Amino acid sequence: MLILAIDTSAVASAALISDDAMESVVDSFATEDTRSHAEVLAPGIEKLLAGAGINGADIDAIVTGVGPGPFTGLRSGIATARTLAFVWNKPLYGLMSLDAIALEVAESTKAAPEFLVATDARRKEVYWARYTLAEGQLPELVAGPHVGFASELPDLPVFGAGAGLYADVLTADEDFASTQPDAASLGQFALARITAGQPLMDSTPLYLRESDAQVPGPRKRAL
Repeated sequence: MLILAIDTSAVASAALISDDAMESVVDSFATEDTRSHAEVLAPGIEKLLAGAGINGADIDAIVTGVGPGPFTGLRSGIATARTLAFVWNKPLYGLMSLDAIALEVAESTKAAPEFLVATDARRKEVYWARYTLAEGQLPELVAGPHVGFASELPDLPVFGAGAGLYADVLTADEDFASTQPDAASLGQFALARITAGQPLMDSTPLYLRESDAQVPGPRKRAL
């Protein structure tokens, strides 16, 4: 099975994931910039496919991170995934972006029976979720995703860039203090869930906030 995974909840990233590859990741890319998703994503995917010598017909499924994340960045990835799925006539699945970091934690030596993942939500807040981990199992989401102030999070180990930003009030792991969700880990998590017969989400975005852009109301009378 060959999966094209896309995530733009924080940085712009894409990856080719295959169950035939020794380490499952055929190739991937991720930017460091958190504000240039629309400009770099499509060219990055085109280069990714060309480098692997494949085209849309070779893809079996597309997986997109559905957030939580800022409106503009998140829409870029989901819109791209939906467009490619339509053009290539391929199934499209969604996966919560925080799961990507949870998988990295589970595969590291820092794994704990219960932990949090947090990313930057701006406005002095974080997006976060709570996971449990049993030996030999995938991380299991038990709460979230939520958005809120770092000081309000449960007192558990916290992984991800959100924890790094607020290390003064969180039990942040310094090895994961700048870790953002990326498509490579997201695709690996999706492949593992598919292999295990576990369901994935649809591509509905998890914004968690109302849009800053609002439809203007009726004009107020001058008198």
